[in-house]
Amino acid sequence: MLGSSRASGHGKEFPCVLGSSHASGHGKEFPGGLGSSPVSGMHRAVKPIPRFTAQNHVILMVAANNMDVLVVEDDPRIARVVERALTDVGHRVEVAHDGLEGLTSAERGTHDLVVLDVMLPEMDGIEVARELRRQRLRTPILMLTARDAVPDRVRGLDAGADDYLTKPFALEELLARVRALGRRASDGNDDQLTVADLVLDLARHEARRAEHSIELTAKEFDLLAYLMRHTGRVLSKDQITEHVWGYDSQATSNVVEIYIHYLRDKIDRGFARPLIRTVRGVGYTIKD
Repeated sequence: MLGSSRASGHGKEFPCVLGSSHASGHGKEFPGGLGSSPVSGMHRAVKPIPRFTAQNHVILMVAANNMDVLVVEDDPRIARVVERALTDVGHRVEVAHDGLEGLTSAERGTHDLVVLDVMLPEMDGIEVARELRRQRLRTPILMLTARDAVPDRVRGLDAGADDYLTKPFALEELLARVRALGRRASDGNDDQLTVADLVLDLARHEARRAEHSIELTAKEFDLLAYLMRHTGRVLSKDQITEHVWGYDSQATSNVVEIYIHYLRDKIDRGFARPLIRTVRGVGYTIKD
């Protein structure tokens, strides 16, 4: 059973505690509570989440730092609850249900964070993390596992995980670790993004190419920053819409096309080498 509390003013049930244990004869991880134990195949949450109040509503206020999160979890119940917890606080979430699917999604390099279970079919989380690091993909990885022995944690961290969360866990701790990894990644970012002779100054909110200043609207700046943060990677219209306009935005794919046209007119017009490219049927990319 999942403990839950209503977020004040939101009217949503917010599941709070996930855990894992091995039900007799199944050996399958599934949600439970902190300190839960098998009771006729069911698990009982014993630690309720605190109610969201004015003092702790910061958990809900992450819109300024919302991220694209990939959740790789084969248990549909755990995946569903984690996805809901993350989307409820403003993150955009993609879910993969086995290691190979997760690796394929993560290889696109379009996520800000990967929440990665260890015990996965097809390819375990350790191998997924190791392969991502072998490809020099630096996306932060938060690893989830029921194995809490020190050697298991060391193995995960050595494979490339940035943090480790042992099941069972409270969702508020998961969200706190997600925020911490997001801050860590942001702190490591330069104040400038550069592609060829195009420079985007994030601190001053300025753009220039070949030392020529470029005037951008706020939305054009956000779109260009998103493209430049993922230099060389093709971003779909849906990804762009969700990241730049927001998950609940009514913006259509035509809006993306229009703003790409605006950017091309400002970034590439007059230059022999265009930087913004269209990959037909897939999306857009920026590269030298």
